Amino acid sequence: MTIAFIDLAAQQDRIRPQIEGAIARVLAAGQYISGPEVAQFERQLEAFCGAKHALGCANGTDALLLALMALGIGKGDAVFVPSFTFAASAEIVPFVGATPFFVDVREDTFNLDAESLKRSIVEARRQGLKPACVIPVDLFGLPADFDAINEIAQSEGMRIVNDSAQGFGASYHGRITGSFGDITTTSFFPAKPLGCYGDGGAVFTNDPELAALMESLRVHGKGSDKYDNVRVGMNSRLDTLQAAILIEKLAIYRDEIEARQRVAERYNVGLAGRFETPVIPGGLSSVWAQYTIKMESAADRDAVQARAKAAGVPTVVYYPMPLHRQTAYKQYPTDPAGLKASEKLGGLVLSLPMHPYLEEEQQDQIIAALVQ
Repeated sequence: MTIAFIDLAAQQDRIRPQIEGAIARVLAAGQYISGPEVAQFERQLEAFCGAKHALGCANGTDALLLALMALGIGKGDAVFVPSFTFAASAEIVPFVGATPFFVDVREDTFNLDAESLKRSIVEARRQGLKPACVIPVDLFGLPADFDAINEIAQSEGMRIVNDSAQGFGASYHGRITGSFGDITTTSFFPAKPLGCYGDGGAVFTNDPELAALMESLRVHGKGSDKYDNVRVGMNSRLDTLQAAILIEKLAIYRDEIEARQRVAERYNVGLAGRFETPVIPGGLSSVWAQYTIKMESAADRDAVQARAKAAGVPTVVYYPMPLHRQTAYKQYPTDPAGLKASEKLGGLVLSLPMHPYLEEEQQDQIIAALVQ
């Protein structure tokens, strides 16, 4: 049986008439940029997560950049980023002239370690940097420890940009991601839990002034007159075709999140005792962008991957190298106590196929391949 790591085709089969109808309506109307579907999707995003303002943009990386621009982050500022994540979370920091400062993650949840953040704030000040912003990441679909991070940020006068590219739709003590921090960002890259058929992203905020500023920034810094740009902005709009597709995908998203949870629960039962399965703290839920287990050693992981491959089961390592060790980021500051968890996890983690359409027979095949 062929197993897809992420099966977009199965989802497309489920809603093909709706998708084709949505595309046809956009083609008939001809409003490919800023058509009515964009505003419609934005209002639906707000209703879904409880944020007062949602704005679509071109991709998840631009969403992060828009957030930092709107918050006025710049030269002399330290922006704290977990090292165990994808590069997009950090690469936008130098774009605004600020300094990415890498902090460690927790070994159990893979998310930002609040104690590492505290140490890093002290070190940033010692180096002459102003602690200005923290970017917690909802890695693999699980919300970061927002209450602990928020307490630190408030006491230090820092802003929070929550990177929920992998976690949009997850819950944290009764709240849905998208409503946390000064600004939350997400990505609609096709492989994300809520993905389009190209690139796309969004920013969320409860602050009307920040929303208005990002609305301007995403369209060249526009003012009330199209040809009087009142600030230096960028070109980062969610196009109408992608918005139309996302409207149809959002309509089934809650059902897909529940299906992902059922897959994760069967994995937990089948793999318990053989591997360290994902930890979900009480009061939190994941959207399972990835189902990631931990091995005892890199050699153990290599052996498991080889068995899985031989059985036709795809696996992926997210992420083999922490950001602070990558060529582009080696020169930036880090937690003075080191980033031990970030460095350790890259050699131990393994992500398994995860999507809402993974049939029980396929799940059994995956589990059998790993535990043999």
